[in-house]
Amino acid sequence: MVTFPGSTSGTVWAVPESLRTLGRRLATELRGSPAADIVESCLTNTWTTSMSWGTQPSDVPEVFVKTGDIPAMWLRDSTAQVRPYLAVAADPEVGDVLVGVSRRQIRCVLQDPYANAFNDGPTGAHGEPGDRPTPGEWVWERKYELDSLCAPLQLAHAIRRATGREDHLDEAFHRAAWTIVRMWRAEQSHAESPYRFIRPSGPFSGDSLPLDGLGARVGWTGMTWSGFRPSDDPCAHGYLVPANALASASLHGLAELAAAVLDDTKLAHASRRLADEIDAGILAHAVVEVDGASVLAYEVDGLGAALLGDDANLPSLLSLPLSGWCAPKDPLYQATRRLVLSAANPSFFVGRYASGVGSTHTPDGHVWPLAIATAGLTGDANAAARALETLAATTAGTGLMHESFHVDDPSRFTRDWFGWANAMFCELALDLCADGVRHLFPVHPRTLPAAPGTGGRPA
Repeated sequence: MVTFPGSTSGTVWAVPESLRTLGRRLATELRGSPAADIVESCLTNTWTTSMSWGTQPSDVPEVFVKTGDIPAMWLRDSTAQVRPYLAVAADPEVGDVLVGVSRRQIRCVLQDPYANAFNDGPTGAHGEPGDRPTPGEWVWERKYELDSLCAPLQLAHAIRRATGREDHLDEAFHRAAWTIVRMWRAEQSHAESPYRFIRPSGPFSGDSLPLDGLGARVGWTGMTWSGFRPSDDPCAHGYLVPANALASASLHGLAELAAAVLDDTKLAHASRRLADEIDAGILAHAVVEVDGASVLAYEVDGLGAALLGDDANLPSLLSLPLSGWCAPKDPLYQATRRLVLSAANPSFFVGRYASGVGSTHTPDGHVWPLAIATAGLTGDANAAARALETLAATTAGTGLMHESFHVDDPSRFTRDWFGWANAMFCELALDLCADGVRHLFPVHPRTLPAAPGTGGRPA
């Protein structure tokens, strides 16, 4: 078992033997591939560089996970960064760390459910000083991103499935779960929301939401509103479709926890009902016709506007099967995937070294390892193998993943330390080696079950 030092000071953590063994096994199974030489370093990167212990006032141990070169913890990123460790979560040392991450996430939600990134304590540090309203001392940035609140629900569900543990599903989790459900329901009618975001100055002043921080006008759809994308860029329209799909799957997972662990039938019912309303909204307002095919839009406003394309950050349209909302062979997903991986998507780029999805968050011509890994994880085994080879060959000699790189010159990259991308590379490797973890996460009831012995790769 882990000995909890009860301190938030950063340390270099010793890698558990179970994690070392997993890294060696992956390297052995990938022998002959350039991925074999870097998979262990990517696997242990978050463990050895990005985590620190802390405690709640009740002395319950927590784990803070910074995203990499930014000293803040994103709810979404922290879940993604520890997903590969679920493969060895039966090791009590690893299980304790995962539970510690879950507890810190829940504390963050209860501090401010509209915030996306948090400090390691009430330090008062802010990503961009001057944001209005002024974030609390625990908050690094207060961009409301729907998917951020999915992340704690997803991780808590996966920990229980991987370990059988329920000690993290305590009174604080119960309160946070109700907070999330009630807020998502309130944000179905965003015109009445108390949320505002204004960034009056600085290089990112364009992140301010219109209408004095409220956001552009939207109509009722049944979906729930999001101010920002998982890239931290503002939404062009208010209903971010892949985030709503992830919320729907997360709500089904929460309903399972509410019934089986929390003994709260009202929460289970409220979760399923909200998921049904979100699904109905997606199918009624986000399905559009393009060249005779029905595809999903990336964003809609419920007033007739729709944004076609996709962004590299997850959740994305490309990642819908990973979100648990649909099966990879779903016809609507397949048509949407073809659009996303084509010139019809303004963020799709093709070059000498790679092709894939980029983002408005990074320069033109840059593709994201997150999206390359996602294309592999949502494709067949050959697509997964090609994606792993591409990622291993485009690190510019660093042996780690980056936020993005130029399709014609991988030495032109953004962010040399980005834990989320390292974890996605490892998840792709795990999936190829039949150790995948996606089966631990919530899925929509209509999603096809995983095929036995495929490490979570759907049938």
